[in-house]
Amino acid sequence: MSGLRLMAVHAHPDDESSKGAATMARYADEGHDVLVVTLTGGERGDVLNPAMDVPGVVERMDEIRRDEMAEAARILGVKQRWLGFIDSGLPQGDPLPPLPEGSFALVPLEESTEALVKVVREFRPHVMITYDENGGYPHPDHIRTHQVSMAAYEAAGDPERFPDAGDPWTPQKIYYTHGFIRRRLELFKEDFDERGEEFPLQEWLDRWRPEQGDIMARVTTQIQCGKYFTNRDDALRAHATQIDPNGAFFAIPLETQQRIWPTEEFELAKTRVRTGIPESDLFAGVVRDGIVHK
Repeated sequence: MSGLRLMAVHAHPDDESSKGAATMARYADEGHDVLVVTLTGGERGDVLNPAMDVPGVVERMDEIRRDEMAEAARILGVKQRWLGFIDSGLPQGDPLPPLPEGSFALVPLEESTEALVKVVREFRPHVMITYDENGGYPHPDHIRTHQVSMAAYEAAGDPERFPDAGDPWTPQKIYYTHGFIRRRLELFKEDFDERGEEFPLQEWLDRWRPEQGDIMARVTTQIQCGKYFTNRDDALRAHATQIDPNGAFFAIPLETQQRIWPTEEFELAKTRVRTGIPESDLFAGVVRDGIVHK
């Protein structure tokens, strides 16, 4: 069954390229419609690539990040929509400072939910992807993205909710994307150890607190997408203000990743159709025109 629709909801431009990007590229390549909805413009992102830390970049951050997002979407083969909210930034300090006025994380949930419901009803996805209750990591925009996504999943099919946002549409499944997996790093380290090479992400492992556990316990669905890791990495590099091409994202050789861990991981958060766990397809069990996707 081709031509199913997948919507990935993300907080900022570049999140789509670091969370589930190869999966989206695979489904787009297989003929499915994939839409990335970016809730904020990423205006308050820092310049994290030294090569881009030059005069004029910060002043044009909004425009530059839009251009970066367009190129990343082209590389992944997906469509993309902006929801138009303002990046909250990443507050630092103890105690944390208040968020700037107008930040996405401060927008009333009903307002941001209605904006996403409108896009859901227009695109009519069979499956949605978002972050878990911790936002993947505790950025205020990521946590809010989780809340908005889950609220829109519930509201989009209800004709009494947001009647001015279009005809109701009921997505059949919604997933959390999981990327920070300790076991994957451990397997990569074992491969480096066998070759007598220093593991470039040892600091990540050393910082991993035992009480964090391993998110693999929550994973229900693994998507074979190693073939599309090149798309993922190229899309990441397209976000040149945010991604250092010499940074940690690219520290493990592509061949090593494709050989040892060629999947991306998801957690089935809610479903309205029957499916078997574990899954190897986000569309497993999805019904279209009375036909079940298998």
